Amino acid sequence: MAPLRWAIVSAGTISHDFACAVSTLPSEEHTVVAVGARGLENARKFAELHGIPRFYEGYEAIAKDPEVDVVYVGTVNNAHYEVSRMMLEAGKHVLCEKPLCVNRGQARALLDFARERGLFCMEAIWSRFFPSYIHLRDRITRGDLGRIERVEVQFGFPLTHVERVRMKSLGGGTVLDLGVYTIQVSMWAFQAEPVRIEAAGQLNDEGVDVGITATLHFPGGGVANIRTSAIDKLPNTAVIIGTKGSITLHDFWCPTELTDIDGTIRSYPLPTPKVECILLNSAGLRYEAEETRRRILAGELESPSVSHKDSLAIAGVQDAIRKQIGVEVPEDYIFKS
Repeated sequence: MAPLRWAIVSAGTISHDFACAVSTLPSEEHTVVAVGARGLENARKFAELHGIPRFYEGYEAIAKDPEVDVVYVGTVNNAHYEVSRMMLEAGKHVLCEKPLCVNRGQARALLDFARERGLFCMEAIWSRFFPSYIHLRDRITRGDLGRIERVEVQFGFPLTHVERVRMKSLGGGTVLDLGVYTIQVSMWAFQAEPVRIEAAGQLNDEGVDVGITATLHFPGGGVANIRTSAIDKLPNTAVIIGTKGSITLHDFWCPTELTDIDGTIRSYPLPTPKVECILLNSAGLRYEAEETRRRILAGELESPSVSHKDSLAIAGVQDAIRKQIGVEVPEDYIFKS
């Protein structure tokens, strides 16, 4: 079986880390064949660092490259829809960074288009493919935690200097940048969508949220209390509490450790990539790359772990939170939910 041939769109930090993560996978299964960036020199340096044979200025050349099977989209949030659609139009499968799009209407348009084209498309919620998440889901499914009653999750770092977070024009704000993680882990725990949402937020001068608190109410009376912050470093744990006990995911968005129901610390070490990653535990991006290959080889258009329905539900929660705290993006007037 020939390796899955990846192209990477953008040459920023997360794209760097994705290339590093792919390097930890067998070369007979995965290979990065091209990278595209807004500046040719950035693409050239990226390709040289990671041993990628072809590099392009702009993204159109990636779409036209006949040797690319699947594209990893690591651009800023508000470019996800346009770039992903471009790749789908060209017959490429897509793994797109989170948030998939900036609102539910846009996400639905993109996923509908992918399905019409018969192509795999997945929001890159890498967390769900970590062994810690799989262990948590197995415990919940077996009933080891009993009925899930509550999730307590906080995610925050000082990020107000980061353009993709602080600028509305880039689809900024913690709801889109950090909130996706807190929402998805809550849905992963309850295995359901929230039925009611209550939210409050803190906005900067641009009208971008730099922190939110929200309570998600789930069927059966369960609640998830979530908090995000671009100002303060928070505990960054997710505690899943059931009638029989609890499990804590440490560094919950990329957890290589968890505290199990019996108090045992379970560790899942990551391999060392050829080039050092920048962000925490980013070698774990390998898991979503493996899932992408599995589904494409099986001829499937989505992953059951991050299904199209899941992505639309997460986007819907983000939309509801933004509406309650008074954050709008231009796409809200173009792509209706």
